[in-house]
Amino acid sequence: MNHLLIHYCRILLLVFFCAGVGLVGATDNPQRKSIAQDLNRLRAEVFPLGPGLTSINLEPFTILKVRSSNDRGTPWIIASTYEGDLIALTHEGTIQWTHPLSGTMNRDIWCEDLDGDSRAEILAANADGTLYCLSSQGELRWKFKPTDAPMGAVTVIHHKNNALIVCGGYDKSIYYLDTDGNLIDTLPSSEYSTRKPWGRGKGSKRTPADYEHIANFIRTVQIDGEDILLVQGTLYGHNSHGSVYFFRPLERKPFKTIKNLNGVSGDLKIVDTDQDGNSELLYGSSGMIQDAIVGRYDLANDEAHTLELKTREIRRNIDAFGYRVAQSEIVTVSGEPKIYTSFGSRVLMSDLELGIENTELLKIGYSFNDLWKDEASGKLLLASSQSGGSCIHIVDPTEEGWQKSLTSFEPHGKLKKLLTHVAEARKQLEQFKRPTYERELRPVFMLTESLGDELEERAEALQEEYGSPVFFNRDWSPRAEDWDRSSFGNTHYEKRRDQRRRYDMTQEEALDFWLKMYDGWQTGIAAWGGHGNDPMMFSLDTMKKVTDAAGEKKPVFIYPELEQYDDNFKYLLDHHIYPLAEHIQGTKGKLYIRTKHAFWHGIVYKPLWSRLLSGEFADVFVASMEETSDKTMEQTVAARVGLWASGAIDDWGSRAARDNPSFDRLREHSHQMVPNHFLRAQIYNIALGSNYQNNFPTNQDYFSILYELISKGALYVPKRNEIVSLNPVHLSIAEPDPLFMDQGNNIKWLTFFDQEFEDANRMVFGRLDGSWPGAPVNPWDFSQYAAGVHDRRLNFLPPYNHGLVMITPPQNGVFADKRAPRGQLRDHLHPMYKNLLQEYITDGRDYISPDGKTRFAADEYYTKIAAAIAEGARKLPVRVEGDVAWVVAQSSPKHLRLTLIDSGYINPRDRTAKVHFQSIQPKRVTNLLDKTEYSVSENTATIDVPCGLFRLIEIELEEEL
Repeated sequence: MNHLLIHYCRILLLVFFCAGVGLVGATDNPQRKSIAQDLNRLRAEVFPLGPGLTSINLEPFTILKVRSSNDRGTPWIIASTYEGDLIALTHEGTIQWTHPLSGTMNRDIWCEDLDGDSRAEILAANADGTLYCLSSQGELRWKFKPTDAPMGAVTVIHHKNNALIVCGGYDKSIYYLDTDGNLIDTLPSSEYSTRKPWGRGKGSKRTPADYEHIANFIRTVQIDGEDILLVQGTLYGHNSHGSVYFFRPLERKPFKTIKNLNGVSGDLKIVDTDQDGNSELLYGSSGMIQDAIVGRYDLANDEAHTLELKTREIRRNIDAFGYRVAQSEIVTVSGEPKIYTSFGSRVLMSDLELGIENTELLKIGYSFNDLWKDEASGKLLLASSQSGGSCIHIVDPTEEGWQKSLTSFEPHGKLKKLLTHVAEARKQLEQFKRPTYERELRPVFMLTESLGDELEERAEALQEEYGSPVFFNRDWSPRAEDWDRSSFGNTHYEKRRDQRRRYDMTQEEALDFWLKMYDGWQTGIAAWGGHGNDPMMFSLDTMKKVTDAAGEKKPVFIYPELEQYDDNFKYLLDHHIYPLAEHIQGTKGKLYIRTKHAFWHGIVYKPLWSRLLSGEFADVFVASMEETSDKTMEQTVAARVGLWASGAIDDWGSRAARDNPSFDRLREHSHQMVPNHFLRAQIYNIALGSNYQNNFPTNQDYFSILYELISKGALYVPKRNEIVSLNPVHLSIAEPDPLFMDQGNNIKWLTFFDQEFEDANRMVFGRLDGSWPGAPVNPWDFSQYAAGVHDRRLNFLPPYNHGLVMITPPQNGVFADKRAPRGQLRDHLHPMYKNLLQEYITDGRDYISPDGKTRFAADEYYTKIAAAIAEGARKLPVRVEGDVAWVVAQSSPKHLRLTLIDSGYINPRDRTAKVHFQSIQPKRVTNLLDKTEYSVSENTATIDVPCGLFRLIEIELEEEL
């Protein structure tokens, strides 16, 4: 009882405190000022696209969510941008007001008239932990912030003639507020949850407490005409559907629970198709197609109707690979009610029973960020295209011909612009000639491209003419080798199997699978050697035989998701991975370690990986990542570059895959049809020296400009001693702190948040577990003060305005491995760094003195490091300001290559870069593709970076660097 009293008092204090606190993120993000200016001058463009379809362009903004509102009978649209700004507009495209809000994303929005003036207020549940209430005219009325955890859901329920606001999220409680934002009551999920975690004690990571969940959805339903509160709670972000709880307002126990409503994780709408005063739940899944479900649940009869999208009759008309949210609404077509489901680039039109035989499928060229129905007009609202669009699309299903308009949809706004920009760059590339003073190309290896006949001919011609990129033959098999593991010596891995494979291959069949890939024009072969679920899909003897048979070809064995770091995995490393590395050493073979989360600045620094870290196998291991749902992109690129620069590895890799844009497993809007984000991210990685690319196909014809940029040398692929945009300050990793290890590699559980614990454990690398999707980054976090990013969301293209701050093995003091074959960091870098490097040491939680005797708190000591980083940036030849990713490399004694990239991963827009020349005197600054020469004034050039594009700049120097 005392604990609960303290909890409630603390909530009240936080509410009062929030009343006087400024908007989170509004002042510390340098881009917020320009975004506010864009909002102030926003003018919508309206494009009729045929019967029943209209687009409203809100450039430069990307719209993530749309809701319907009403102002004295006039229907309005409320749009939420990628940055969390709110825009109110009419269906005709007239902007009514804009509000910049907080700078972080809104996870949910609810519009309802709270004061009876026939004008709807807007409630925004924000990832900064705040519920914001705006008036119908866009003025901030109040805000409520109980904790730092992301606020996830909000609704309004009526009780005894009063409107109550109910909200909640990742702090595992729901809150009742009055219409002025005053707290009425708090209901922790621990008081009623039926959910328990599973897999307790497995592996190296903790599991959360029993009987807690986050509020994934909070909605109001009607049962027998009475308002009832619905809370859909879940504790796991991947393939977990949670439970649905029904409460009478302000009661502390649910009177009804649906323990596992399969498919409800991604979307939930409340409808009443027969107007009988009993709501129905219209819901959809989030994830891959094998788990894709559309459902309608009749509360009056406790009856569920479902359509499984993996069903053969549907699946054959849906591209099988890709992560999507099934979002549905009830529409009227030709006088009949239909369930309209948006699923990636497809629309399914079903009857109310969701029968397969009565489901029609419409093919669209693009996927959208959100779907909502305006009840007043019956029209559907679609948020921007996931590929970087800036439009809201209005669909009127009552107008004849709307289906044809939708299936022939062509984009306007930003999406049209970025398509045009890349097409223009491709034409310019045709005329490009690589400067004669540059060295030979450093080859880039394309491990898993899916080309098709025409593109394969082009790729083969590029490889033959230019020598780079180098294309590999790759394959995927649902089978694995059934080899005798009884003498391996470790029971855990003797029993491990990957559920995606059938273990029925003999060694002869396994060798046939591998060796047939050596045939063909490709220079190498690439396929999985194992997976974190089972790193021994093929025996050590088989992998050695595959290596021995390579001849002049290069075999690359891919190992995804090696996340464990317990004693069992150490045994696996010592008796399988390292022996294979020993056998490969001196050949052309590679072990491609494609890990996740905080591996390359966390797990790899554990003693079990010391042989990799030392550089003993620098010519064998390739450090790469798969980053679905991760929150560490700006950290992992610094970590891989740091390992490469240190000499621990000779090569590092990167990956583009359909699930990369998924930062929240509960809302996997990760079905971009135009891979512009992949293109820009891979340009950035390659410009930083990444030369092993493990890409998955989306639109290969569009993406293939990357091959031409590499082959013709327009995209410069540097050696590690050529990069001159690395900040002299680097952060070295000592033995990683257990809390950092756990948080950094434990993202699927969603219920770890505890405010007291967070306040007492301020981390160098913080807010990394599953409780923080889209949340703002703390000022003392490496991600903000070093990388310049502001939220835990898709930072594949970090600005690093002071130059990339490497994360490295320790170089000095008690943590340094003085005997490591890799040698010293300074000996691998450009000569300019010889006497500039400055090292700080961390375990991921605190900072540590070089002698290991003194620890420094992350939230205090970071100011010293931030100042050193700023000072170090002044010693670089070039420094870039602006919301762009950038790299500078020396291509000859008197030439530098500057790569600038629009940093909006799924939120592209026109950018401006201010390029400061510090220790050099530029003679000429030229765009290598369009030949534009930029003027330099007061040692600064201003360079535009168009939406969805990049600039490849040559800097000619007056004197040698």
